[in-house]
Amino acid sequence: MKRLSLCIVVMVALAVLGLLAGCAQETETIRVATDATWPPFESVNEQTKEIEGFDIDLMKAIAEEANLEIEFVNVGWDPLLAGMAQCQYDAAISAMTITEERAKEFLFSDPYFNAGQLVTVQKSNTDISSKDDLGGKVVGAQIGTTGSFEVEKITGATLKTYDDIGLAYQDLMNGQIDAVIADNPLALEYVGTNPTKLKAVGEVFTDESYGIAICKTKGDLQTKINSGLKAVMAQGLIDELIEKWLSGD
Repeated sequence: MKRLSLCIVVMVALAVLGLLAGCAQETETIRVATDATWPPFESVNEQTKEIEGFDIDLMKAIAEEANLEIEFVNVGWDPLLAGMAQCQYDAAISAMTITEERAKEFLFSDPYFNAGQLVTVQKSNTDISSKDDLGGKVVGAQIGTTGSFEVEKITGATLKTYDDIGLAYQDLMNGQIDAVIADNPLALEYVGTNPTKLKAVGEVFTDESYGIAICKTKGDLQTKINSGLKAVMAQGLIDELIEKWLSGD
């Protein structure tokens, strides 16, 4: 009897240890917001209706390294920023520039991509060759983005904001505004898609770093994401994603 009791105790102890080990490896599910109107970083594939892009691939790779399960939430840019400030989402990846003001509202991962603002005009335009020619012009930008902040700095320029950056480029092609200011990868994506209608002018005129936004109370999640980001960057994933999404092939 004593031997049987001892065996039962050992079996129970082993079962408990197994459960504890399973708990230690349990995958954490997080809600990650993105504004899927910003190709090639995030957009909805018209055929599959799935969200895809540079950021989506990157976040999936980070999640695999950090033992995270992701639920992507497609939301407009303004609601995304407001939702992150209120921790309605655990994180957000959406070609988001790390700024001092945003860093007051939520945490950020380490930077993963450098970008800057670029001016786009109609292909036939001859009087705008850089941002210095935008005085007296109507310039479109997505509301709440660094592009819109830059337009506000240009003396004499009139800012027209859009919830969806695609609508700004549509207005530009239709001649309803004079120019659009946006992140250079996005601007070049639209120019490449509409080469007979659009062109980029001047140089990239800001230096910005993208980061993953994280709910300000989730320092542990920030640590996990940074750890996963460091791992995938060491594996050369950023270069692979640049080749896949930004090479123009």
